Amino acid sequence: MQSDPSGRKHRYSARVVWTGNRGEGTSTYRAYGRDHLVGAEGKSEIAGSADRAFRGDRERWNPEELLVVALSQCHMLAYLHLCAVSGVVVVAYEDEPEGVMVETRAGGGRFAEVTLRPVVTVAAGSMTETARDLHSRAHELCFIAASVSFPVAHEPEIRTA
Repeated sequence: MQSDPSGRKHRYSARVVWTGNRGEGTSTYRAYGRDHLVGAEGKSEIAGSADRAFRGDRERWNPEELLVVALSQCHMLAYLHLCAVSGVVVVAYEDEPEGVMVETRAGGGRFAEVTLRPVVTVAAGSMTETARDLHSRAHELCFIAASVSFPVAHEPEIRTA
């Protein structure tokens, strides 16, 4: 890792291997599968494909789902950190995020928005206000949210154990 005047620089690498050659390669649009494997050194592989709308396998993760999940994971990890250093004891955290992607007539598309819906359970009722407020700060700290050009909304629900 090299030093960077604006802060520390981190590099991430992965491997994506297409496994959808059905014997004809990409000779036609329908001739090939969208299946692929995503991996990185020392990690389990993820079975990927395209969205079903684009001839993909619904049983495999698609890039659009992975982007939505990455936003949710990043927010959760930033949030849990903030809670730990702010005296908020989180005993459970679940999220069911949802993203909306809009296709263009030219065949491309882009995400219009992603909404995170974390349900957070804290140890005591006195922690609920701080627990709710920390979602805004977690959004500011999330590396993934800071890297996307569409809005990421938050609809947190705070419960007491």
